[in-house]
Amino acid sequence: MKTDIKEKELHPKSGGVVLLLLILGVLAGTAVFIGGIVMSVSTGKDMPGVLIGIAGLLFGWVVCPILMAGLKIVKPNEARVFTLFGKYYGTVKESGFYYVNPFVTSFSPTYNAAYSAAQAKSKELAAEGKTGTVSVGVGKGISLKTQTLNNQKQKVNDVLGNPIIIGAVVIWHVENPTLAAFAVENYQEFLNIQTDSTIRNIARLYPYDVFDDDDDDDGVKEKTLRSSAIEIADMMREELQKRVTAAGLAIEEVRITHLAYAEEIAAAMLQRQQAVAIIAARQKIVDGAVGMVKMAIDRLNEDEVVNLDEERKAAMVSNLLVVLCGNKDAQPIVNSGSIY
Repeated sequence: MKTDIKEKELHPKSGGVVLLLLILGVLAGTAVFIGGIVMSVSTGKDMPGVLIGIAGLLFGWVVCPILMAGLKIVKPNEARVFTLFGKYYGTVKESGFYYVNPFVTSFSPTYNAAYSAAQAKSKELAAEGKTGTVSVGVGKGISLKTQTLNNQKQKVNDVLGNPIIIGAVVIWHVENPTLAAFAVENYQEFLNIQTDSTIRNIARLYPYDVFDDDDDDDGVKEKTLRSSAIEIADMMREELQKRVTAAGLAIEEVRITHLAYAEEIAAAMLQRQQAVAIIAARQKIVDGAVGMVKMAIDRLNEDEVVNLDEERKAAMVSNLLVVLCGNKDAQPIVNSGSIY
């Protein structure tokens, strides 16, 4: 995407002073017209008075209204991109009331798109025999405000091939209104499409989640969509910024708002997560139980409370592990006789 148009910022004259002069011009033209008629009647000569009256009328009621077309209002956080006979004329970014060339026109892709949609809607109403007007509802300026794009949820396969549902929100603003107006047909639609493509491409590079058996040999876990959402969102922002820079847009932030397995595998993945959690919990319990058994045997040997042969130690270890690792509370049986 390339454009040879470079932004030219305009600093036009104040529109208030020009408006006052044009109003005075209308009044002056009207006065000249009336004076010419009076002169024609008083002198009895039609030609000079009529010519003066026509000149005043043309100046006051034709020329001045044409010049008034150059009065433009620029709202805060808005830019006006002007074209003159099909060529780029300049851009006004500062808010205020200005006077520019009366033959320039404001160009806004969003206004053109809204106007085309309104015309199509009006034709549909006319075809149905209904009457009414459809308002455009969009100004001719290009907004420089920070805006939010709520990207719809979409189904994507992660790097492991698992279908997931992901959605994100993009915070952005127009940085270069000239490029936004001329580099693409409709910068809002362009941003929407590029956001879909970026989120889909980045999400395909990472798994939704990893389990203990998926870890690397060195114990370092790879990035996942669930555990590294902030880092991956930053990558999405950088990638999206590269795609929309040529359109004059600036991406402030990308946030992942929805992330889940697709319905067809959600139940299976939940069972796998539960199985991994159970195995991890059992492993912790076994490690703790072995440590407690070892400590008990060592303490008995140190204090010489009782001397156990290898067979009795094995029985003691077995009994302690059953008690410590069991799911239910143990019900011990007291042996009042000899252990031999």
